[in-house]
Amino acid sequence: MLKEWVKEERPSDEELAERLEKARQTLAVRQIAIKEKNLPVLVVIDGWGAAGKGSVLGRIIKNLDPRFFNCETLKSPTEEDLRKPFLYRYFVKIPKAGKISFFDGSWMGEVTTARLMDEISEKKYKEYLTSIKRFERQLNDNGYLVVKFFFHIDEKVQKKRLKDLMSDDHTKWRVSEKDLWQNKHYDKCMDVYDEYIDATNQFVAPWYFIDSSSKKWAELQMTEILIASIDTALENAEQHQKAPLLQNTFPLKKIPHLSEIPLDKTVPEEEYKVELDKLQKRLSELHNALYHKKIPVIIAYEGWDAAGKGGNIKRIAAALDPRGYEVHPIASPEPAEKARHYLWRFWNRLPKDGHIAIFDRTWYGRVMVERLEGFCSENDWQRAYNEINEFEKELADWGAVIVKFWVQIDKDTQLARFTERQNTPEKQWKITDEDWRNREKWDQYEVAVDEMLQKTNTTYAPWHVLESNDKKYARIKALKTIIKAIEKKLG
Repeated sequence: MLKEWVKEERPSDEELAERLEKARQTLAVRQIAIKEKNLPVLVVIDGWGAAGKGSVLGRIIKNLDPRFFNCETLKSPTEEDLRKPFLYRYFVKIPKAGKISFFDGSWMGEVTTARLMDEISEKKYKEYLTSIKRFERQLNDNGYLVVKFFFHIDEKVQKKRLKDLMSDDHTKWRVSEKDLWQNKHYDKCMDVYDEYIDATNQFVAPWYFIDSSSKKWAELQMTEILIASIDTALENAEQHQKAPLLQNTFPLKKIPHLSEIPLDKTVPEEEYKVELDKLQKRLSELHNALYHKKIPVIIAYEGWDAAGKGGNIKRIAAALDPRGYEVHPIASPEPAEKARHYLWRFWNRLPKDGHIAIFDRTWYGRVMVERLEGFCSENDWQRAYNEINEFEKELADWGAVIVKFWVQIDKDTQLARFTERQNTPEKQWKITDEDWRNREKWDQYEVAVDEMLQKTNTTYAPWHVLESNDKKYARIKALKTIIKAIEKKLG
């Protein structure tokens, strides 16, 4: 694709100056429209070293309101970045609604560099390509405009620019070893860039090539393309509420409906104490092994109000080294979280490798409370099943152990626990008006939960139902389930 690209004819200096002045003014006006329409815009800038990416970006932002854009310089991943999933450092920096984020460098640079240096296998490279395409499509489906630019110069021009930069003490710092290697192996780099661009050129996030032979010409091309892309996105904003529903392509396991699960399982008090002590000791041993082998663990809890999630989590946490885990109680999203992709706040809470993250409520709120309370559109929650499966596939491919619990009780047990909380002063903080309202929608929630379990019970992130009419039984089962999953991963 890059190899076959035919450059647009450069206009005369007079026409270029006239068009550039108009484009600068128009982009400033469009920035206001972006803010008013709450359109999040992600601009990705990649290309050859010394192609002028930074200079052109500096020219473009000079005419924008600095309150409503930010620039992110994304070069090689740090050691801390490498302890998180591949997409982590990009997902956490996506813009909020109404703002533009300019990415100087991107996932393209990370993946193509790794490929050029033979640091990843062919299989891993293809996995990254799949992840990238899902990421970009998910952003588009959730209302983001993604515009990707590749700044192009030929081998001779690059060589001259690098030489000029290195000849001046004030600019030689801008030339990296990577830039010099890139020019020396220009043809090899061209092959990899061309292959990558061809594989990731999607309708929802197309590539645009910029002839970088001059700064003003490059600025004009980028600005005019950006304006046209913003105009199209603003015109089609309503259509993003009806993004296409994709067919599930992930392997699913059968799981019974909630009504089919017996809740009469119990454990005697003495047996419970012995088992709890034994299992907590074993989990503590495994936590040390996880840390040494740098294996991350993600434990997700969903369930009925008063089902015993808190007590269950407490028994898990008691077995862990406090330096190596974190519990995330998930409530209604904050304004900054609501202004971004709904998975953003969960990407931000992912553990480092070797650490454990426990979620008290999760991303599955999208297909339960947000669905039933009308906090998102039907298209949003219908689309979320596949998006969640993709999210968890990213975690599994990263090497994480994923354990998902649905904590199950019956209606009578819930009522008894609600009543006890209401009548016990030290427990009254646990019961809210919202709990009672949710109880009135029990049947609707059960339908939603059953659908959630059926559509997201993947082989790499299966659900486990904890029968919790007897809380002690549920705690023992949770510990056994987590231990089994970790032991399987450790081999």
